[in-house]
Amino acid sequence: MESMQLRLYADHDPMPGIDNPGPHQIFRNPHVKVTSSELMPLLEDEIQVEMIYAGLCGTDVHLAAKDDTTGYVKSSAPMWIPEGRGRRIGHEGVGKVIAKGRRVKHLEVGAYVTFESIVVCHYCDVCRKGNFNQCRNAKLFGLEKDGLFGNIVNVPSMLAHDITSLVETDEDLRGLACVEPAGVAYVACQNTRIRGGDNMIIFGAGPIGVFTAMLGKMIFGASTVHLVEPVKFRREFARQWADHVYDVDEFKANPPADIDVVIEASGAMSNVNTVFRNIIPNGRVALLARSGAPLKVDAMDHMITNAIYIIGSRGHLCGAISDLMTLYRQKRIPLNKIVTHVAKDIHELCRLLQDQDQIFNENCKVLVRLNEEAVLIP
Repeated sequence: MESMQLRLYADHDPMPGIDNPGPHQIFRNPHVKVTSSELMPLLEDEIQVEMIYAGLCGTDVHLAAKDDTTGYVKSSAPMWIPEGRGRRIGHEGVGKVIAKGRRVKHLEVGAYVTFESIVVCHYCDVCRKGNFNQCRNAKLFGLEKDGLFGNIVNVPSMLAHDITSLVETDEDLRGLACVEPAGVAYVACQNTRIRGGDNMIIFGAGPIGVFTAMLGKMIFGASTVHLVEPVKFRREFARQWADHVYDVDEFKANPPADIDVVIEASGAMSNVNTVFRNIIPNGRVALLARSGAPLKVDAMDHMITNAIYIIGSRGHLCGAISDLMTLYRQKRIPLNKIVTHVAKDIHELCRLLQDQDQIFNENCKVLVRLNEEAVLIP
């Protein structure tokens, strides 16, 4: 069976003299194009999915963008691009199961599904302790394994959640296409132990930053949410979930005091140092966005004296997606409200990735419709 797909290509050209280089030091001159490709035979633990909506993540955008100075991909997330064949990217979305392997027991043909994006081994010591987000043998869907940007795709069944009972309208499908980034925000809120009365700052009003504001306020009970974002559209869009919104200069001129929680979701690690001395005792800092940049904190005495906690936060496993689906069923979280544009097909998505200003300057979450003929509701 053939599938219309969006694939990422790049030159394999590791920077010289670097031990253990990251993807942003290996793959040069990235570019995307739409191809018609033959699907691999369906494995016994896979499902075949007719995709309906897929979400465009900041990681996808940075995979398709090159550093102006070096020409290498901007993303430092774990990733591999097979030479010649390229990589089908995309790791957020919803679709309908049209076939399943013989070992798949938890899903039926016809079910609507949304997806996790981390393929874990279940066998390493970390998995056996229940810390699946940090699986030693994890493979990232859409980065190290072919992803969702295709009209028909084969997906490891372990990644799929049955959402059939939650789907009544097209708005439900759009919202549930955003479960994966919402899960990342949910885990960040858990990792920073947000609770009632907390004063929190979020850097970055992309989808994960906005979801963190929404969940931090509506579900975890933060009393005050400050959000910092350089792009005017995203600042104005985020106001519905934040108490105070700043551009970068406004924030630097008058940062808030007595901060309990800092969420760095922009990739500009220097943000942490600008507010570090304003974090109160037992404050918590979570780093979400990858940029390859170093974290430098010059107030180490303040950190030691006040027992300030810094954590890297990756993933959406360990129950986050199940919690989110329960909250969605109870109508407590408006997942679809962060969607600001739906690309009409995979060709429009390709054009957006080739000219990315519209993605960042005019949108929060962008979805793409991958099957015009697909039935949208049961």
